[in-house]
Amino acid sequence: MSGIVVPVDGLAERVSPPVNGSERESLRGHLDFHRATLLAKCAGLTTEQLRTKSSPPSALSLLGLVRHMAEVERAWFRRTFAGEEIGLAWSPEGDFQVAYDAARADAGEAFAVWQAEVAHARRIEAAAASLDETAWSPRWEAEVSLRAIMLHLIHDYARHNGHADLLREGVDGAVGV
Repeated sequence: MSGIVVPVDGLAERVSPPVNGSERESLRGHLDFHRATLLAKCAGLTTEQLRTKSSPPSALSLLGLVRHMAEVERAWFRRTFAGEEIGLAWSPEGDFQVAYDAARADAGEAFAVWQAEVAHARRIEAAAASLDETAWSPRWEAEVSLRAIMLHLIHDYARHNGHADLLREGVDGAVGV
């Protein structure tokens, strides 16, 4: 796919998180806000632009961030919280760094996988009775709550959206969202 990437499945709408919602509504709103921010940073770019790397020696690109966040969504919601025994999307060996390599990545596939993982995550979160539900995290070697997982993803998206700001500006000069 070398043309313009067209966002689908309602992720393009960037709605501000609630300022007086419940804890769960607030976490959900902030997570969706950051998901939409990443998509907004990628909107309207060609595959080649999405593959554009930041400054050397970094291989970081917007497309690499989308692929990485698909792995993060999958790892925390499906593999950890839901206990699904599935591998990573781009590395059968379980190497999270592979997702960052977007040199030959297909943008359509990357966005489709990311959007599918977001949809899975939303279903898993909605089905949980409480933010206090826990699951074992091999990474942290501890029981982690759904609350902690959602906060971790908000943090991860926020950090990477900062990278996305700089990457997008480097691609075409666009700033802000």
